[in-house]
Amino acid sequence: MTENKTAFPLPAEAADLLIAAHDGDVALLYLYIARTGALDAERAAGALCRTAREIDAAAEKLRRMGLLDGMPAPVSTQRVPEDTLPEYRAEDLIRFAAEDPQLQAIYREAEQVFGRKLSPADMKMLAGLYKHLGLPAEVLFTLLHYCAERAAERRPGSVPSPRSVEKEGYDWANREIMTLEQADDYIRFRREQRELTGQVKEVLNIRGRDLSKTEREYVERWLGMGFPPEAVAIAYDRTLVKLGKLHWSYMDKIFQSWHAKRLHTPAEIEAGDSRRRAPAAGGAANSGRVDLRELDEIFDKI
Repeated sequence: MTENKTAFPLPAEAADLLIAAHDGDVALLYLYIARTGALDAERAAGALCRTAREIDAAAEKLRRMGLLDGMPAPVSTQRVPEDTLPEYRAEDLIRFAAEDPQLQAIYREAEQVFGRKLSPADMKMLAGLYKHLGLPAEVLFTLLHYCAERAAERRPGSVPSPRSVEKEGYDWANREIMTLEQADDYIRFRREQRELTGQVKEVLNIRGRDLSKTEREYVERWLGMGFPPEAVAIAYDRTLVKLGKLHWSYMDKIFQSWHAKRLHTPAEIEAGDSRRRAPAAGGAANSGRVDLRELDEIFDKI
């Protein structure tokens, strides 16, 4: 007579995600949690013959896949800092590559992008992006070629550094870019932003150099508010008339004022100015024009 054991369901959606992940550690941990109802890294490590660090990495990948929603973080004495990839040992890397054809493919693709054989540090970085941050192989392929494209744009013929790939990988993971469609949408968005930023640089007469970090933050904020380069030209002109030079924080106050009044395009801004120049009888008109006296007070405090 066979022993009667309690069965647990495996949702089809979860099964599809686990199959697509191509990661045995992730699938094992999911089955372990589903069977035990607990997420204890040390116990899971012993039961699955894995290190606590490997269990942490698998749990993080499950969380990013949405399969640990509502579950607590794994209990472990070996926590990996959020901005640091795990320090895999050489034997770990050998086992990972032997067990996972997807990781082997990532290594081959990276060698093509870097134009050389991978170092152990390169392999640790790529394994960390794949296993710890949970970026799927096809997304990592796209990321590698996006980094190569950006490196070539900055200096023709150059290749991306492993550090730039790692940094970009963290950014994609934080943005939860986990599918090819999401990756393509994000790359398209970044290209559009770079094109608009280039137009803004022309408007501001910035040539022959890149924007500084602070300057880029200003420009990205204005673009994010919905202001086209043509609106930047208007704000720049008014800043030059008032101050005789480019002043970033002064322009930022202009944009904040327009944004609060929902005036973003040149037509909307000029219409707001027209209302101010011809106020309605019996009351103050709603205006999109910046109150320069108010800005003068702000500027004096800068």
